Amino acid sequence: MRTKTQNLVELSGVRLKLSDKVILDGVDFSVQAEEVLVVMGLSGSGKSTLLGILMGLLKPDEGSVMFKDADLTKLSRPKLNDVRTHLGMVFQNAALISSMSVAENVRVPLQELTGKSRTEIESTVTQKLELVGLADAKDKLPSELSGGMQKRSGLARALALEPELVLFDEPSAGLDPINNKLINDLIIDLREKHKVTSIVVTHEMESAFAVATRMAFLHEGKIILEGTPDEFRDSDNPVIRDFLQSYSNHTKAKE
Repeated sequence: MRTKTQNLVELSGVRLKLSDKVILDGVDFSVQAEEVLVVMGLSGSGKSTLLGILMGLLKPDEGSVMFKDADLTKLSRPKLNDVRTHLGMVFQNAALISSMSVAENVRVPLQELTGKSRTEIESTVTQKLELVGLADAKDKLPSELSGGMQKRSGLARALALEPELVLFDEPSAGLDPINNKLINDLIIDLREKHKVTSIVVTHEMESAFAVATRMAFLHEGKIILEGTPDEFRDSDNPVIRDFLQSYSNHTKAKE
């Protein structure tokens, strides 16, 4: 059984209403160090909103959002910004600065948030680009990259500050099978080789089951199941069963 001190992240009773619509209605879950938690749910269920709360970009109406010993909902702006240096975010659309090269995009957080020397920064940039297989693309602009390369560039930037937790918003969306597998393999390698903890929001079930050590399903503002991939496959919850069956049918239709 997990204890509070073992959890890197813990959400308790998180509620959020936007424009009179309840998005999150008492969300509870926790993540241990070196886990990959995959968060699933129907479109519009609040998955990406959850990532915004974890990054401190959105403040819930109620509840606590613990990162280690800090409640993000109660931190001052300077302290929240300090905590954010321990978090990395890979956006669905990569969110690269279009006028900057790949290397320059990775360099930005190092220049703005660390006191590293120019030599140290360049060494880190090279290391992160090599990690995601983009050393040869460092001088290219985002517009010159494929969608998969853009996602990997965004991951390199997210890893620049050596975060303890990386958040992924639909990392496989719009990718072909080869780039999809590359992203999945990178998420797995981050956990196994670099001890990085990840929370992955995705609707791609093949990717979800490939990378997850645990899964959580968000439905009508609540986590209705949290468990291992096997527990999801064996679940008798009708919402989970329908969701997985729809995926299975969609996959068969594509074959």
